[in-house]
Amino acid sequence: MNNIEQQFEAYSSWRAGLFGAISEFRGWLRTQEIADAQVDQRLEQVLSTLRDDKLYVAFVAEFSRGKSELINAIFFAGFGQRVLPSSAGRTTMCPTELVCENRDTPFIRLLPIETRSSGTTVSELKGFPDEWTTIPLEIQSPDKVAQALQHIAQIKTVSKEVAQSMGLHIAEEDTQNGMHVTDEGLVEIPRWRHAVINFPHPLLEQGLVILDTPGLNALGTEPELTLSLLPSAHAVLFILAADAGVTKSDIQVWRDFISNPKGGPAKGRLVVLNKIDGLWDELRDWEEVQHEIDRQIQETAKHLGISEQNIYPVSAQKALLGKIRGDRAILERSRIGALENALGEEMLPAKRDIVRENIGGEMVDIIKSMRVILTQRLKGVQEHMEELEGLSGKNLDVIDHMMEKVRVDKEHFEKSLQRFQATRSIFSQQTNLLYSHLNLKAIDKMIAETKRDMEISLTTSGLKTRMQTFFRQMHAIMEDVARQAQEIKELMEGVYRKFQEEHGLSNIKPHGFSVMKYLREIKRVEDKHMQFFGGMSLLITEQKSVTRKFYESAVARIRAIFATANRDADNWLRTIMSPMESQVREHQIQLRRRLESIKRIHKASDTLDDRLNELKDVRDGIRAQDKALETQAETITSILNAPAGPAARAEPALDIDLSA
Repeated sequence: MNNIEQQFEAYSSWRAGLFGAISEFRGWLRTQEIADAQVDQRLEQVLSTLRDDKLYVAFVAEFSRGKSELINAIFFAGFGQRVLPSSAGRTTMCPTELVCENRDTPFIRLLPIETRSSGTTVSELKGFPDEWTTIPLEIQSPDKVAQALQHIAQIKTVSKEVAQSMGLHIAEEDTQNGMHVTDEGLVEIPRWRHAVINFPHPLLEQGLVILDTPGLNALGTEPELTLSLLPSAHAVLFILAADAGVTKSDIQVWRDFISNPKGGPAKGRLVVLNKIDGLWDELRDWEEVQHEIDRQIQETAKHLGISEQNIYPVSAQKALLGKIRGDRAILERSRIGALENALGEEMLPAKRDIVRENIGGEMVDIIKSMRVILTQRLKGVQEHMEELEGLSGKNLDVIDHMMEKVRVDKEHFEKSLQRFQATRSIFSQQTNLLYSHLNLKAIDKMIAETKRDMEISLTTSGLKTRMQTFFRQMHAIMEDVARQAQEIKELMEGVYRKFQEEHGLSNIKPHGFSVMKYLREIKRVEDKHMQFFGGMSLLITEQKSVTRKFYESAVARIRAIFATANRDADNWLRTIMSPMESQVREHQIQLRRRLESIKRIHKASDTLDDRLNELKDVRDGIRAQDKALETQAETITSILNAPAGPAARAEPALDIDLSA
């Protein structure tokens, strides 16, 4: 078992343990009747996040760099054969995802290249199975699997006009990047736009997704890759070939699509110098070969502007051969081990930190709200007991007076509830204003206006100006969302404060809604987009293609950001009232119980001692619940903060504290 498999197994066990602990916590809350439907729904969302958790690894390279062979060597050597087609020339012509959606029905699903003309993104088209061609994979027959996977490399020829209508760049000269033009004047293009391979592999079954991207042509013509899929990948391996050196197109791919645009190392980005076996020379001793590999590493680091420590020389072909044959000597010479260690140590601990931060924050909030409820229940019972103990030996007049006092408290609280309902009306109005800023129909209208203005623009400068205007509009809208969310928070803080002052409810504050991550993502898309189109000198005939690219990529990504913000705002608006509503409900129950107790004592239907004993049992039950809650919190905390993997990293991870 290599380092990646060990790390992934450890991560999967950690995730399963966390899922089990939170599931048990949710079940316990239900049996104890502590949580309401809102909290139960929030826990279901946490569990759904863990259940659907995916880990994305992207492999990026120009053709003939041995990318598919490297994927075979790292992930599929255990099958004793090549899974992805690997031979000289272009073997992967379309972006390919390797997943395990259903282990019982292996298949390859292919999206025709013609779908580019519709302006619909690949993500959207995944929801329309009829648009795809599906070919079953007969896993028991390696030859038939290899034959089916050859579809990925298929090409077709079309006229230049058809290629341009699909937004595909045509290489007018052999030295240019783009679609090749045949001697007959036709353009060779990929037959497929995207491929999804559903394969029953242990790592894929545990949530690994491998993205295989075929170089500059695909990256340049399918902006969804560069604006969404690659940035969201937890690790990106950029593959170069030792026998080819660092080419101009390699540098362009690195600069435009992978490296950190602001300089410095990009987290989870590794450079692989493949095909070092091409430098092995029987006429030179092994030390000379290593010296030549080191020189190649130095040159690569210089061209890409990165540290030599971030470059991993390997021979994917020899690594695959060594693993299949069980030849340790060849495997060591392939140097695949260092790359696998780096990939495991970069990717999985970073992924765990993301999950820990997202889920930990939600669990802190939920457990805190459960503590508030139990504290309030305990406080109410204690006050009720003190109240009844004060009645011992008192006459009926005193009991009547006490009953009247509780009745007055109840009426006063009910008047407060009426004010609370009036506040809910204001809250609803403020909520509608927030939703008006996030309204996707309004965003779609701006998108349509942007597309129209870009299509009638006559200059490159005009195109870029309209793009910049669009991004400014999106930024301004998100700022409006932030201001409106702050108004809602301040409104609710006033409501909380009023109830706390008048009725002694627990001192808690509603949490806010931050738009910082959406603003950062909008800025990232803008920077990436402007970097992509920066310095382009466009002919009017090319502007239509640029408009489509902008519309399909950046605009689609921005709309997705607003859709996410809508969903998150909806969750926030549901939860901001939850602590207040829970406390109000508990206070109502306690007032009703107090009044009923005094009435029973007044009617002498039972003795004071009997009622006090009942309340002591209730108090002891709440204390037991509180202790059990802390046990549940400690279990979840210990799993969340467990060391990452079989060999924990030296630097400490983000600690989540669920303790009281």
